[in-house]
Amino acid sequence: MEKVELVFDPDNTRAADYVGKRLGMFNASRTGRSDYYPCKIFLKGEKGETLGGLLGYLWSDWLFVSILWVDEALRGQGHATRLMDAAEDYARQRGCHSAHLDTHTWQARPFYEKRGYEVFATLDNFPPGHQKFFLRKSLQQAI
Repeated sequence: MEKVELVFDPDNTRAADYVGKRLGMFNASRTGRSDYYPCKIFLKGEKGETLGGLLGYLWSDWLFVSILWVDEALRGQGHATRLMDAAEDYARQRGCHSAHLDTHTWQARPFYEKRGYEVFATLDNFPPGHQKFFLRKSLQQAI
């Protein structure tokens, strides 16, 4: 048997990309779904500086929002709404029927709930004294 070494290397983006692609290949082989699309939308200032953004991906007819952030100086001006609208529109254009994300007690749960997201699971004491909420939303228009 080949000797295999365990290496902790948090800055190795090349290896991380490779592992992610291999998992994607495995998932596609088991589900028949290889329709993975990154979703990266940014708010840029006049000088090209990044002032916010939404990171996530589309896979198997679902949008996953992993990160939504807006610079503190710009909060409360509708920019998070613009980012979420753009991501959800992109997801609908690609045939997604639903979206999911997670947030913590000190983050944006009320914002997401106003957008129609519903909590479907809660993780207590993450971190201690707080909760992590898992939310989902249908992207299909009501008829």
